Amino acid sequence: MTLFSARRQLPPTAGLTLQWRDLAGKRADFSACLAQELGIPPPLLTCSGTAALIIALRTLQQRQPDRCQVIVPAWTCPLVALAAHHCPPLKIVPCDLAFGSINFDRQQLSQLCGPQTLAVVVTHLAGRIADTEAVLNIAKPQRAAVIEDAAQSMGAKNAGKSVGLAGDMGFFSLAMGKGLTTVEGGVLFSHSAEIQRAMARQIADDLPSHRGWELRRIAELWGYRLMYHPDRLDWVYGRQQRRALSRGDAVAAVGDDFTVNDIPLHTLGGYRQNVAAAALARFPAWQQENRLRAQSRIGELEQLPGVTVLQDGPQQQGVWPFLLVLMPDSTTRDYAMQRLWSAGLGVTRLFIHALSGYPTVLPFCLPTATPNAEDFAARSLSISNSHWVEDRDFEQIIAVLRDALSRSVSRRKVNSC
Repeated sequence: MTLFSARRQLPPTAGLTLQWRDLAGKRADFSACLAQELGIPPPLLTCSGTAALIIALRTLQQRQPDRCQVIVPAWTCPLVALAAHHCPPLKIVPCDLAFGSINFDRQQLSQLCGPQTLAVVVTHLAGRIADTEAVLNIAKPQRAAVIEDAAQSMGAKNAGKSVGLAGDMGFFSLAMGKGLTTVEGGVLFSHSAEIQRAMARQIADDLPSHRGWELRRIAELWGYRLMYHPDRLDWVYGRQQRRALSRGDAVAAVGDDFTVNDIPLHTLGGYRQNVAAAALARFPAWQQENRLRAQSRIGELEQLPGVTVLQDGPQQQGVWPFLLVLMPDSTTRDYAMQRLWSAGLGVTRLFIHALSGYPTVLPFCLPTATPNAEDFAARSLSISNSHWVEDRDFEQIIAVLRDALSRSVSRRKVNSC
């Protein structure tokens, strides 16, 4: 039996679908709406999450121009490292993860953080909430800023407050697949009024309006409304993914094939803001549905021996665009992905490599040892939490994972003989 259906392609993440009435673009103050919904100061809006990070870094450079290093998780989006290219002379310092976690290895972070550190970027990956407090305890004595990269975690709360408020700055992404979307967009904010004003000045200097980019993004936003559905997504996503996999290009299959030219810098247009403001009314109920669906399916996954699903800790309420899963070893993960990756079931990988594995980002990174991040990359896969992933789809995924685990047990028995 083949798993792939040429007519049905599930999205890799749970994106909030747009409705036709959203596209009417009824005038609204999107920044004020976000502030009220998320409990954050009225945020600054940029053309992408990466642009928000660039603005944050440039703002910090104005405050501490003698510092030239930014510490980031060694397993994160390559765009985080490529942002340094737009902020010379910054260099990215990858820091290893704690084993099987999205949190930093505290011992290595303490060793890396010093007088040259401009900022430490805490990343709330996959809707999970990283330990910002531990990072603050290490960074603040060194007078290094803490930036919360919550690109995948809009709506997540830690101890009842939005992620992004504990550090000096925080940002969300409005890219497709992140939840609420303007196709591309960034949401940048700080609990410090002084920093907020400085970032606003930086945006005024660095982000011009750009009619060409805005018209392109508006067309893509309408395309998202038309094509973001399992019956049509294969045309704009599934086929390209399978072509990349057929030529052995896993990086292109997950969309990690960025270059420094992939980061346009411009404003976020008013029409797209109005569309997102209209969709925001459905955002809380949509997130609650995602949360309940995720909790139900996590229970099934945890019954599989050796499988770990990243979850929330005490007083944390994350969001669930997808389930981030660790298999017991890379061989088992790879066998499962051979069957699932091109099956149209919403199973993929988040980032193919630790940062050191991407040739395009190496010029912007200082060398560090990151074995736990490399292990995470080797064992992880993601399962979409979209409402379009029906129970029968999830049962197929579970069956493949169970088969992969069974083969792994059999292989170990043979090798032990």
